[in-house]
Amino acid sequence: MISVSRFWVLSVFVSFVVVPVVVSDECSQDINAFLPLPYANMTHMVCKPVWNSYIVRFSQSKDNVVTIVLSATYTSGYVAMGFSKDGMMLNSSAMVGWITRKGTPVIKQYYAEGFKPSEVKHDKGELPLTGIPPFVTVNGAKIHLAYQLQYPSQLRTQPILLAFSSKYPEHHLLSVHEDKTTIHLDFSQGSSGSKSNSNSRTPSNNLHRSKTTHGVLGLLGWGIILPYGAIVARYFKHKDPLWYYLHVAFQFVGFIFAVATGFVGLSMYNRFSFHAPTHKGIGITAIVLSVLQVMAFFIRPDKDSKHRRLWNWYHHYVGKIALFFGALNVFLGIQLADAGSSWKIGYGFVLAAIILTSIILEVLKLKTPNKFSSDPAFPMDPVH
Repeated sequence: MISVSRFWVLSVFVSFVVVPVVVSDECSQDINAFLPLPYANMTHMVCKPVWNSYIVRFSQSKDNVVTIVLSATYTSGYVAMGFSKDGMMLNSSAMVGWITRKGTPVIKQYYAEGFKPSEVKHDKGELPLTGIPPFVTVNGAKIHLAYQLQYPSQLRTQPILLAFSSKYPEHHLLSVHEDKTTIHLDFSQGSSGSKSNSNSRTPSNNLHRSKTTHGVLGLLGWGIILPYGAIVARYFKHKDPLWYYLHVAFQFVGFIFAVATGFVGLSMYNRFSFHAPTHKGIGITAIVLSVLQVMAFFIRPDKDSKHRRLWNWYHHYVGKIALFFGALNVFLGIQLADAGSSWKIGYGFVLAAIILTSIILEVLKLKTPNKFSSDPAFPMDPVH
């Protein structure tokens, strides 16, 4: 009866956590509530997730008036969007916005005459601002910079610089940015006469799709499949050899998901210059540990071998470390992508389900010691 209960508990929680992942649409936020006209008019605006948490909304009228709204996760310091002829900082013009320590919104144009902070001049630049005042505000965890430019002819693909710093400007003097990137944005897509391009295969759309794919694969592999495979090895060894085959199946599928997650992540890094060194480093470490686990499976000593105890110890702890890094990286990825409440709630539910499943099964195990035992096939198995 206890054995049936354990399988029932595992089945119930797996069925609850393996659900369709709700992907937060970063462009679905209604900006009408906190932006004034004309910036709140989303009718003809194109929305592009472009870099980390940066989102650019833009439109271009028949008179070549370009309306731009830049949104990004914000805690302190400044956020900048620059226009450059060659994609470099020197001789570029940028709109920079921040909220002062006293809560005052500030948005100014800057011109980079050089690379030193003193050479980045405020209230200067080559951006053709219209008579509509630029606007900056914070709504929730995001800052929004809005401004209009008017060009003599249609603005097409343009190198754009994106940068930020967590340090507040002092007397309008910008500190050196903590990170930056260069993208190429096709503003002609936002023209009044252009066709709808919400599904166009632009680099920014591809980045958004890659981020979503990367997140879903990571959540399924590191967040669900691999942990439950470890649970099978720990609590169902009395069902020999069923536990072994289930465990190998879980971990093999989870390993495929983990490797696929890594490939998508490296692809984003190479194609889009997606800069996330901590997330990347932890991910590579977790995958390397997983590869070592798979290799260890094929060189497992016989039960009677004097090396079997050492192998068990290695397999147990390397597996635990890999799972820890994997779970940590899922959390970091959600934070880094600013994925929204649906991802956070979903992953919180997954973690809660795993913890609760483990607690219930651990109690059942203590009440009824296993009648059968077997050597571990992957992590989370007691060391003999």
